[in-house]
Amino acid sequence: MTAVISGTFDPITVGHEDIINRAAKLFEKVIVVVTDNTEKKSLLSAKDRFESVKAVFEENKSIEVTRLEGLVSEFVRNVGGVIVRGVRGSSDFDYEKMLSDINNELEGVETVMLPARKEYGYISSTFVRDLIIYGRPIDKYVPEKALRYIKK
Repeated sequence: MTAVISGTFDPITVGHEDIINRAAKLFEKVIVVVTDNTEKKSLLSAKDRFESVKAVFEENKSIEVTRLEGLVSEFVRNVGGVIVRGVRGSSDFDYEKMLSDINNELEGVETVMLPARKEYGYISSTFVRDLIIYGRPIDKYVPEKALRYIKK
């Protein structure tokens, strides 16, 4: 079965990396879909977000990275997969549960939620963006192979 993990990855964090690597151990194939969020203004360009995610997983043949403009649920239905989402806590769960219900209603796709490891539970792209904006170190929170795309 194929797992699809989507996000804006603005920027990708070590928490994202952990969820994706854990999904790769559970599923035959993982497709990481880099999307645009119509409700957010991204700090990184679409190209840099895509290239940074691709760089992190370039050596893992069971993980494919692609861009998508459109509905993730439709993409997942077309590849015959399931959506995998990482959740850090109850507020993430509530939000992801709502999205799961919507995606199931729209396209009949299922969602699998993986809890974040406790050491990554406080890390978010928003937190890392704030560190970038204020010139603080981010090396601890972003995969090493993604740093060159973020530090431009």
